[in-house]
Amino acid sequence: EKLRNMIAKEESRVLIDIADLRESDAKLCQEIMSRPADYLPAFDSALERTVGNISPDYAKRAKETKTRFSVGFEGDFGSHQVNPRSLNSSYVNKLVAINGIVTKCSLVRPKILKSVHYCETTKQLHQKEYRDYTSFSGLPTGSTYLTRDDDGNLLTTEYGLCEYSDTQALHLQEMPENAEVGQLPRSVDVLVTNDLVDAVKPGDRVQVVGVYKPLGTGNETSGMFRTVIIGVAIKVLAKETMMTAMTEKDIANIRRISRQKDCFDLLSSSLAPSICGHNFVKKGLLLLLLGGMEKNLANGTHIRGDINMLLVGDPSVAKSQLLRYVLNVAPLAVSTTGRGSSGVGLTAAVTQDSETGERKLEAGAMVLADRGVVCIDEFDKMSDQDRVAIHEVMEQQTVTIAKAGIHTSLNARCSVVAAANPVYGSYNRQKKTTENIGLPDSLLSRFDLLFILLDNVEEAHDKRISDHILRMHRMQGLDSQEAADEIEAAEDNEEAEEDETPIFEKRAPSPPLSPSSSLLRGKEGQLVTQAFLKKYLRYARRTKPRLSEEASERISQLYMDLRGSNDVAGGALPITPRSLETIIRLSTAHAKCRLSGLVEIRDVEAAHDVLLFAL
Repeated sequence: EKLRNMIAKEESRVLIDIADLRESDAKLCQEIMSRPADYLPAFDSALERTVGNISPDYAKRAKETKTRFSVGFEGDFGSHQVNPRSLNSSYVNKLVAINGIVTKCSLVRPKILKSVHYCETTKQLHQKEYRDYTSFSGLPTGSTYLTRDDDGNLLTTEYGLCEYSDTQALHLQEMPENAEVGQLPRSVDVLVTNDLVDAVKPGDRVQVVGVYKPLGTGNETSGMFRTVIIGVAIKVLAKETMMTAMTEKDIANIRRISRQKDCFDLLSSSLAPSICGHNFVKKGLLLLLLGGMEKNLANGTHIRGDINMLLVGDPSVAKSQLLRYVLNVAPLAVSTTGRGSSGVGLTAAVTQDSETGERKLEAGAMVLADRGVVCIDEFDKMSDQDRVAIHEVMEQQTVTIAKAGIHTSLNARCSVVAAANPVYGSYNRQKKTTENIGLPDSLLSRFDLLFILLDNVEEAHDKRISDHILRMHRMQGLDSQEAADEIEAAEDNEEAEEDETPIFEKRAPSPPLSPSSSLLRGKEGQLVTQAFLKKYLRYARRTKPRLSEEASERISQLYMDLRGSNDVAGGALPITPRSLETIIRLSTAHAKCRLSGLVEIRDVEAAHDVLLFAL
């Protein structure tokens, strides 16, 4: 059936499920995994003969166009399923499946396989085949090009009769969320040919199946070899496939929480529970993590669904802590800082390969965070030139490159959470909001939410914060022995069948600091666990709510009211037609929080409350 589909689509590669092969012939499967170079050429030849038997017409057309048939593998590779960090010498010359993110792609170049030469003197044709270290059949041949025959007669190359194959080099790096803290992410080069070239772009998360091979260096005094993966199959992974599995009990618990009237407040207060206050900021962050509805219209118009947010405020109001918590909760998040990032580092750069000298396209942080969140701390420290580079990403959600002969557009469909200090270090209440922020309106209008966080001196507020911080420090933790027992028990549970994720946090009781302190007490103080919140967000993001007529009319009315009031009062954010889309996005995100398929008036009102606080 796969062969017939391949012929119907006029493709040249068929994928064999390694699990099916293991069931039918376990020994053959093991041999292919251990010695793929011996078996892959035989599989390719068998495929060519089979296509000739099933469809002689297609085989004839393929021969005329010099199409080469190839076999690839997919499925569960067991111990041969690796990532760039776990790749070592034990996998050399073996078939491996490797997961990673594409950070660089070279240009597609033709590689000669067979050259044909004509001799004017003898009226004869001469041909020569070329094989390099990446070839699976036969020993590598020299790269000497024929210019004369054995008798010294001049040869003319017949370029129309020569055979070439397209080749491309990819740079595969381990996933940012899987890289160990404090260590540089590992990477590996992948070489692909023919139908696999241009199958992926920088920023794509892929599974590459191929043979891990060492290449000769030409240096006889060194035992070090450059290793690459010769790709035989590439599969672009969906973001959800790399997440932890959800059980039926988890889904039942998620639905139960979503039916509670205080669902939105419960989930928002569970975001960064160690930070006191900032309730509306947490609500905004929750809506950002849920996201709106992306629209791709038939005429090619792309309407952004991701929500962007800017936090501006005095030092020590927990801006960076909020960003850190977003990094921990979001399924995919990339962190950068304003001072440590350049414009091309955030978007994409054209680099030159040190070995071959050819140009490559390298993905930046926003391209790597496609379908995720980018957290930019110290946003005010970025230079204006670098800040302009992210304008396109924040609205069009693409990165367009036209440099050094490379013209392309990469996807960067991500939400941006930025934190900045005011122009004067701390917020000057005597000046306008825009003067304190010091960012151009063209950039501010791209942020859906702008929160001003002030360090107000109020006795009651200060008392509440001090109680909260002292409570965090005095919370009864586990001693080392209890912690060791708990870790051991957790490992045993993981080995057993996966159980449901606990919903509410279990907090060790600590003595009250004052009779008036009511933080985290009773039902109001219930918080959901971080693990459950992650699963809730992932499940809720799948919901695709649509606008009801009543909600549409209410959104229209609110937008007109905002435009009218903005002309008189003047707010932090400029009210533009983008603000209308902001209300739609926030309302949709609130409907997702309720797991509702319809955006209702109550969603619009909740979104309006958050937006009014931000304005």
